[in-house]
Amino acid sequence: MEHDGFVVRPIGRVESPLTDRKGAPRQSDESAPEAWLVFEERVRPALADLRPGDQIVLLTWLHRADRDVLAVYPRGDRTRPETGVFSTRAPDRPNPIGLHRVAVLAADGLRLRVTGLEAIDGTPLLDVKPILRGVDER
Repeated sequence: MEHDGFVVRPIGRVESPLTDRKGAPRQSDESAPEAWLVFEERVRPALADLRPGDQIVLLTWLHRADRDVLAVYPRGDRTRPETGVFSTRAPDRPNPIGLHRVAVLAADGLRLRVTGLEAIDGTPLLDVKPILRGVDER
């Protein structure tokens, strides 16, 4: 399969107290701090209906990832078997797209305050999706 590629334009970035990959939680339920999502002006109309209390899914570009990694020891634990990255949530992978379920705490113009985001400061935002009530995400 051959593709010429495509372009993905970030719609914003993460502002977070997390600045170091090694110090960041590996999952959102591991003490991820509150963070701000700062959006570009060109997407302002897309933010119009997001409200505090909304549950959303963020797609991010894990900009500090190693794109050559194809297998990892889950959670860095070398006592576990090496596993292909497509069977893990490892950030190092060929296309380092992050998937994060967060809750909106506040909305202020081009900024959303969220909880449960383990992404580090400066992480580019690619998209925002609503959590659809009544739809099983498994």
